[in-house]
Amino acid sequence: MSLKEILQKNHFTFQKRFGQNFLTDANLLASIVEKAGIGGEDVVLEVGCGGGTLTAAISDRAKRVIGFEIDRNLEPVLNETLKGRDNVEIYFRDVMKIPTGELETLAGGAYAVVANLPYYITTPVLMKFLEEGERVSSVTVTVQEEVADRLCARPGTPEYGAVTVAVNAAGSAEKVMRIGRNCFYPVPNVDSAVVKISVDREKYTPAVRQAVRSVVRAAFQSRRKTLVNNLMQAFRLSRAQAEEGVRDAGLDVLCRGETLGVEEYVRLAGILSERGYL
Repeated sequence: MSLKEILQKNHFTFQKRFGQNFLTDANLLASIVEKAGIGGEDVVLEVGCGGGTLTAAISDRAKRVIGFEIDRNLEPVLNETLKGRDNVEIYFRDVMKIPTGELETLAGGAYAVVANLPYYITTPVLMKFLEEGERVSSVTVTVQEEVADRLCARPGTPEYGAVTVAVNAAGSAEKVMRIGRNCFYPVPNVDSAVVKISVDREKYTPAVRQAVRSVVRAAFQSRRKTLVNNLMQAFRLSRAQAEEGVRDAGLDVLCRGETLGVEEYVRLAGILSERGYL
């Protein structure tokens, strides 16, 4: 029985507020799991199981799948689509309301995150795992293509923003495949893409990441303003203090936040932190 038939059989109604668009093509789903690099010893946390098609594809390759679904109305659907899959556990809970430590206890060790995410929750979910996760090895998300472009953007481009820097501070992002809108049911208004973020916890210390986070938030407070002006406003610095910090980081005092790469943010954050400005 197809997913559409199972949904109809269980009188399921799509909830617009949850951004529900399900993938049904088995080959496409298998490709997503392959691009995520999931293997036989991996534990995977899936955020938003939907109709269970991606969950099933993950379970074909992973040692264990721990899925989270916010819509309890999908329970009878998931009972059918995931029947007999002993390596799958489903929790009908909002993953954003579960402490990250509790999620990592459930995983029991290193784990990967895989998710098909609606626009409104993409950044919160990413930041939860990239900033708080201690054992996460990778995060692979299917998102709107414009969001994917933002996650993988280069400094100085219109797509480059605070979330891009946050991703680069935690690891590296790569757009691994595109997915046309017609591959989803129901069909959304935009195309999507799959982004894999390989997490590197050795890249920077938690203290450095925290300092960078504060500076990035300030730098992108107003994209029209120079970095110096944003730093002055955010940290209540005099112009002389802000300009000196920017110069000492090897940056132009007239630069804007969207032109800085993550290493430049690390350097600037270190200087501002040493001077007690953060």
